[in-house]
Amino acid sequence: MEQTLGTQPLVRNRPVKEPAAATFGVKYPTFIVVALVLMFVALIYVGSHIRMTQMEYEIAAALSAKENLLEEQKRLKLELAMLKAPQRIEDIARNKLQMSYPAAEQVIVLKQTGK
Repeated sequence: MEQTLGTQPLVRNRPVKEPAAATFGVKYPTFIVVALVLMFVALIYVGSHIRMTQMEYEIAAALSAKENLLEEQKRLKLELAMLKAPQRIEDIARNKLQMSYPAAEQVIVLKQTGK
């Protein structure tokens, strides 16, 4: 037996409930929006973390290359110092080029002209 009380129909003196789909329909899009926002934030976080990790690898590679270059520079400086050593130059001049120090009579002294 149905009766009407005001604007809501009554079934056995109880108000008729509205269908559940109407109230759930409001919450479902909100849930989707919140889930999408959370996924977007998570993607931004993961992307920045990946970018940071790649930059750390690049920095490590650059530091390694710098260390290698510094070691090579030290080695080249040592080699240059050895090649410029006066004993080495004298040895090459005497043995390979057959040079010797000039005798006293071979030395010509030029007098400086005054101005």
